[in-house]
Amino acid sequence: MLFNSIEYLIFFPLVVLIYYVIPKKYRYIWLLLASYYFYMCWSPEYAILIALSTVITYLSGLGLDKAKIPGGYRATLAKMIVILSCVSNLSILFFYKYFQWMIDNINNIFHSSLSIPFSILLPVGISFYTFQALSYTIDVYRGEIEAEKNIIRYALFVSFFPQLVAGPIERSANLLTQIDEIHEKRFDYQNVRSGLCLMIYGMFLKLVISDRAAIYVDNVFDHYSQCGFLELALAAVMFAIQILCDFNGYSTIAKGSAKVLNIDLMDNFKQPYLATSIKQFWRRWHISLTSWFTDYLYKPLGGSRKGIMRKMLNTMIVFGVSGLWHGASWHYVAWGILHGIFQNIGTVFDRFCNKNQVREMTILGKIARIVITFMITDIAWVFFRAESCSQAIGFFRQMFISFREQSLLEFGLRIHDWVILGMAVALLLIVDIMHENGIRFREKIFAMPIYFRWSVYMLAVWGVLIFGIYGVEYDASQFIYFQF
Repeated sequence: MLFNSIEYLIFFPLVVLIYYVIPKKYRYIWLLLASYYFYMCWSPEYAILIALSTVITYLSGLGLDKAKIPGGYRATLAKMIVILSCVSNLSILFFYKYFQWMIDNINNIFHSSLSIPFSILLPVGISFYTFQALSYTIDVYRGEIEAEKNIIRYALFVSFFPQLVAGPIERSANLLTQIDEIHEKRFDYQNVRSGLCLMIYGMFLKLVISDRAAIYVDNVFDHYSQCGFLELALAAVMFAIQILCDFNGYSTIAKGSAKVLNIDLMDNFKQPYLATSIKQFWRRWHISLTSWFTDYLYKPLGGSRKGIMRKMLNTMIVFGVSGLWHGASWHYVAWGILHGIFQNIGTVFDRFCNKNQVREMTILGKIARIVITFMITDIAWVFFRAESCSQAIGFFRQMFISFREQSLLEFGLRIHDWVILGMAVALLLIVDIMHENGIRFREKIFAMPIYFRWSVYMLAVWGVLIFGIYGVEYDASQFIYFQF
């Protein structure tokens, strides 16, 4: 079930209505049932994997609780519990996401013909809920939270439907704490209004911008060998916009859906294309994954505590793993490694600036750094979008050897589509600049007189309905990050 589908427009209001009507003590049970139904709309049999991950990490939490002694844990027992939890969960993830890829690589390297007698389908969202469940085990081990005793409430933490299949990857200290207090929360009109506005804005990002940009991007990448510099460069920029609006659109709808239910999810994006460095970009892009890798991989590896060379090595490891997390393909690894290289270059540059006491950026200097950071990020996005490293390299080669120009109308978008897309991206930029300067767009709308406020609401809804892109027979377009 997709957020941008008719099914969700029926499912969500029904869930909300029953949620606020039934006795408060049964709310988390209702949300758990709704969450499993939401996931089983894709693949009922793979709900077993969520349940398995839930049971493993729930029991690991109880085991760690039993292993407590005054002042800490029985060290060996506690470490064994954490290791078993991590190995079992990551083994499930490896089998479904990377096993076939490993076999293919072995066959390519050794010219063998190994095969498995069955097909492996990637369960939707497995990378997200696996990481979320693992973070709970590690947080309990570190003493950051108490082990959850109620398995139903814990199961809801792992499977909460708004963020189940594409994040944000929530921490137990935030989401599980709110679930434990769900019976104390009352209907809040302000939260419902704010949540619905977020959902409308998320739909705008997905349907009006991302899915429209995707038409041009897909056509160019499918026929890149017939295109020139202008078409290819524009396709790279359009994909940067597409993936931001697609993923941020999902995260915004997820945050809005949860907000209607009186639950606050973390922000997953904070104007990433206004970053002035790659390091800052990763503090703003997919924040939940960046912070996960920082806390559970980068810091345990030593972080920046063991000198500049070790810091740079740790950065490369983290970004290489991050690339692999996104998909079982070398072009994702290449994307991650590129960002690791960019990060390390940025680290060296920052040390140079600090050493030579380079003065604070001017406005023009800041704009220049934003543009440069976007261009560098966009280069890496080509590897992310391509189907292989060879296609990405071929894309860049074609860009610099062919300067023939074709009409942009030959790639699926008509004149009015380009006008709508340009106006929508301009609106997105205005909203991002406002947020960057501490001006909250929603708060400005909420402060308006009621007649003007409702006019904006209706205009936004009709704008999405009229200018949104819909598939054949109004089939909903899948979100990019569902495949991860």
